[in-house]
Amino acid sequence: MTKQESGSPLLDDVHRVIADRACAVLSLDVFDTVLWRRVPRPTDAFALLGSRMRESGLCPPWVTDATFRRMRIAAEDAARRGRDALGTEVSLFDVWRAMPDGIFGAASLEELVEAEVGLERELTVVDLDVAEVVRAARERDLQVVLVSDTYFTEDHLSRLLDRPELGPLDGVRVFRSNQHGTDKASGLWEIVLRELDRGPEQIVHVGDHEIADHEVPRKLGIRTVHYRRLDDPYLDVLAREKEPVGPSGEHAPDLDDRHGDFGLTSLRAKAVHSGVPFTTSALDVAWRYGAGVLGPVLTGFAEWAAWRAHETGTRRLWCPMREGELLSRLINEAARARGWDVRAAPVWLSRFTTSLAGLDPHDTGAVHAFVRTGYRLTVRQALSVLELQPGDVPGLATELDTVIDNGDIAERVARALTETPHLCNRLAVTVTAARERMIRSLRDAGALDDDALAAGELTLVDLGWGGTIQRQLARALEIARIDVRPAGLYLATDGRAERVYMAGLRAEGYLAQSGHPVNVAATVTRSPEIVEQCVNALCGSLIGYTEDGAPVLGRTADSPSQNAERRTVQDGVLAFQHTWNRYVAASDGAWPDLARPPAARNRLARVLVAALESPTPDEAAVFGNWTHEDNFGSSLVTTLLPADLKAAVPYLSPGDLGDLHMRDSFWPALIAASDTGLGAMARAVADGAIDAEAFDPSGEKHETRLRFRTADDRWHEPIRRRVRINHNGLSFSRLSFEHHDTVDISLAIPGRPAIVRVDWIEARVIAGGRHREQVLRWDKPEDFVGLHYADCRYLGGNLMEFDTSYAAVWLPLARRAGVPAVSSGQITIAFAMLPQSATGMAPRMPVDRKAERAARAARLTDRVRTEYRTAGVRGIAAGAGRVARRKLGDT
Repeated sequence: MTKQESGSPLLDDVHRVIADRACAVLSLDVFDTVLWRRVPRPTDAFALLGSRMRESGLCPPWVTDATFRRMRIAAEDAARRGRDALGTEVSLFDVWRAMPDGIFGAASLEELVEAEVGLERELTVVDLDVAEVVRAARERDLQVVLVSDTYFTEDHLSRLLDRPELGPLDGVRVFRSNQHGTDKASGLWEIVLRELDRGPEQIVHVGDHEIADHEVPRKLGIRTVHYRRLDDPYLDVLAREKEPVGPSGEHAPDLDDRHGDFGLTSLRAKAVHSGVPFTTSALDVAWRYGAGVLGPVLTGFAEWAAWRAHETGTRRLWCPMREGELLSRLINEAARARGWDVRAAPVWLSRFTTSLAGLDPHDTGAVHAFVRTGYRLTVRQALSVLELQPGDVPGLATELDTVIDNGDIAERVARALTETPHLCNRLAVTVTAARERMIRSLRDAGALDDDALAAGELTLVDLGWGGTIQRQLARALEIARIDVRPAGLYLATDGRAERVYMAGLRAEGYLAQSGHPVNVAATVTRSPEIVEQCVNALCGSLIGYTEDGAPVLGRTADSPSQNAERRTVQDGVLAFQHTWNRYVAASDGAWPDLARPPAARNRLARVLVAALESPTPDEAAVFGNWTHEDNFGSSLVTTLLPADLKAAVPYLSPGDLGDLHMRDSFWPALIAASDTGLGAMARAVADGAIDAEAFDPSGEKHETRLRFRTADDRWHEPIRRRVRINHNGLSFSRLSFEHHDTVDISLAIPGRPAIVRVDWIEARVIAGGRHREQVLRWDKPEDFVGLHYADCRYLGGNLMEFDTSYAAVWLPLARRAGVPAVSSGQITIAFAMLPQSATGMAPRMPVDRKAERAARAARLTDRVRTEYRTAGVRGIAAGAGRVARRKLGDT
C-alpha cells in the first residue's frame, strides 16, 4: 500500500491547498464530516434514545426501540410539513413539540430535548482526519467556518463540537439552516458568501452530501471536496449484510444500547477509502475485502483474544503458522492499544506435523486414519511422509503408485506398516523423531519455556474450526511426558471441537463455539478457504522440521497475481485495525471494545456470514482464480472456483450447491456469484425470500440413485442425491463412490417415471491404481446408444424414458476406462426431465426404431469385444451358445 499524505486520500488535495495558502476560507460540513455518529444511519440514534428514555423513566415500557424510532422520524416530518410559509427548516424544539402528548408523562420540553442532545454528544465522534485539516488551516491562519443543515441550536452545536481534538472554536463562524430558514441546497450558500464577503473562489468546502455539499456550491464557484462516506460498492456490501441504508428504512439490527454499531459502519468506510487507486481492479476488490470485510472481523477477534489472555493472566499467546504471522501482529497491536500486558508470537505447527507427532505406530486403526488424511496420496507418497523407502515395506512393492482413495487400499497399507515388530519399530522411530523435532521447535520459540511449564498451559490462537492442532498437540505432549495442556482461542469452532472438550481441553470461540450459533458456525466452517487463504503467510505449508527444529515447508503453487492480491487483502485488514486503534487511542480509554458486547460479535458474524454466503460477482472473478494446495504430502492443486463445475452452472439450483462436498467446491457461493440467475436464487434462499424446496419437483421428493457393481457381481446399496429443477428448467446430480473393485454403475437418474434428456454424464475415476484421475464422458448419441437400459428405454439422440422409480441406465466404467476395475469415482449428470404419471397409464413416447436397432447392434458388438478380450474365439462361441439356448427356451 502506498503511503498517504493524510489519513484519508480524499483530503490530500485539501492539505495541498492549505499548505500552498491557495484559499482564504476552509468551510466544513458538520455531521458525517467534522462529526460522525456511532450508528449506521442518523435515525438509528433514535432507537438508542428510546432505550435511554425508558431507563430514565421518561418513556413507558411499551414503547420499544423500533417504535420510538418510528415516532421520532414521523414527528420530524410533521414538524417540517407544519411550517407552511416559514419553510421546512425546524429546530429540535419544533420536532419534540410534534411528538404525541401523554406518552412522556410530566417531562418538560426542555428535558426531552436535553435527553436527545445528551445522547448525540455521547454518540458523535470527531473525524480525526478532518481534525488534522482544521489544525493545518489554523497553523496558516486560514478562516474556518461550519455550514450545516441541522435542527440543532447554536448552543447545541457548541456542546457537540466542544472536543479536545478540534481545539477552541472561538472565531469559527457557524451557518445553520434552521437559523437562516433555508438549507444548503436552497439558498444557504448565498447567505454564506454574502456574510463572509468573500469571492467563491476563495473558499474550499468539505462535506459528505453530493448535492448540498458538492453540486450546489460548485455551481456558485466554490471549490468543493466530496468527502463521501458510503460509495456504491460499500452500499452493496451493506445491503448483503441486511443493513438498512435508507434513513426511514427498517430498524437496524445488532445495535448496542450504549455503543450503537461501535463505529463499525463509518470506520469500515474510512478504511476502504484509505487505499490509493490500484493498478488493477482485482487489487481494488482485494483491498475492499480486507478493509471492509475481514478487517473488522479479525480486528474484533484479535481484541477478544488479547482480552481473554488479559483476563486469565496469560501473558503469551502462540499463533500456529501459516496464519500466525498476521494473527500475532493483530493481537499485539490490539493489546498495545488497550494497554494490556499480552504478547503473541507465531509458532510452527500444522495439522500434519501434530498428527504425525501424536501417531500410535502400533495401532493399525490410527495408521489407517493417518494415511487417509492426505487427499489422493499414492502409496509411495504415504511411505515418503513416514520416512520409509519402498524397499522397507516389501508387501507394498507392487502398489507403490496406487492411489489411496478407498478404505480397502488404506487398510492394506496400514496392515503392511504394522504387521511386523520391525516395521512397527521403524514407524515408531519416525514418529518419535518427528515429535522430538516439533518439541525442539516449540522450545526454541519459547512456547515451552519455564513460564509455560510453571503455568501448565500453552494457549494457541488460530482460526479454528475443529481444534485439531490443539488436540493432537496435547496428545504429543502427553506422550513426551511434558505436563503442559494446550488451550485454544478460536475465531469459530464447529461440532468437531467436541473431541477437544472430551479430551478435557479448554477451547473458546469468538463468533461461534462448538457449532453454536448454528448458522454462523455452519457457514464459516463450510467455506473457510477464503478466510484461511487471506490470513496465511505467503509461504508453503509446514510439512516437517529439520533436526534443529527449523520449519520445512512445502512448495507453493500460488501465482504472482494471487500473492499480490493476498498481500493487498492483508494490507486492507491492517488498515482497518490501524483506523480502529487510532480512535481507541484518541478516546483516552472510552472507546468501546469488540471483545465483550454480544452486539459486536453478532454484527461481525453477520459481516462474515454475508460475505461467505453472497460474494459479489467481482469477488467471484478475483477469488475464483485462487488456488488451493493440499498438504499432507499431496501435490494436488485446485482452484476455488472448480473448473469441472463451470459447465454445470446452468444446471445448478441453490439446493445443489448445498449438497456439494467440500472436495467438490471449497466455496459453493462463489459458483452462484459467477451466474446472475443462480446468484439471485441463492441470495433469495439465503434471505428467506424463497424456500429452498421451491426448486424440488412438485409432489413426492425423488432422488437420483447410484449403485455400483463389483467384480464379484454384487450390486451395492445405492448412493442418493435429491432431484431438483432449477430456474432454467434443468437438473444436476453429483454422486461419489469408492470401492477397490468396481466394474459398472447404474444410474436411476430421475428416480421416478420421466422422459429425460441427458445432456452429458461425466465420470472422474481412479482406474487401475493410476495416480491421475481419468475423465470419461457420455454426451453424444453414439455414447448412449450402446448402454444397457433396465426398465427404461433409449428413445434416440440423448433422450431416455424411465418407466419406474428404480429404472436405471448402466455405465460400464471399467471397460470404458480400459482397466479391470476402478477404485473410486465421481459421477456428474446434467439433464432435463419431463415427469410422467407413476400409474404407467400415460401415453408413451414413440420409439425411434432405427435408434433401437442401432442400440441393439452396439450392445451386441460391445459384448462380442468383451468376450473376445476375455476368452478369445472360445468366448465368442460360448456367448453365441448362450444366446441360442435362450431363444430355444433352454435355460
